[in-house]
Amino acid sequence: MNRDTIKGQWKQLSGKIKAKWGKLTDDDIDVAEGNFEYLVGKVQERYGIARDEAEKEVREFNRMP
Repeated sequence: MNRDTIKGQWKQLSGKIKAKWGKLTDDDIDVAEGNFEYLVGKVQERYGIARDEAEKEVREFNRMP
């Protein structure tokens, strides 16, 4: 799944994102609206992890079927 796919399927993915990263608020997810960089930043912020680790997690999430 690439960044364009994320944007196109955001509504469907938002539920999976909430399940994976429960600390993200509905507002976080609504504002992200398929923006890879914003989502990485919010995962980093909410979970207090390094940017590289947050990016790795989001990339791995993108690979999920």
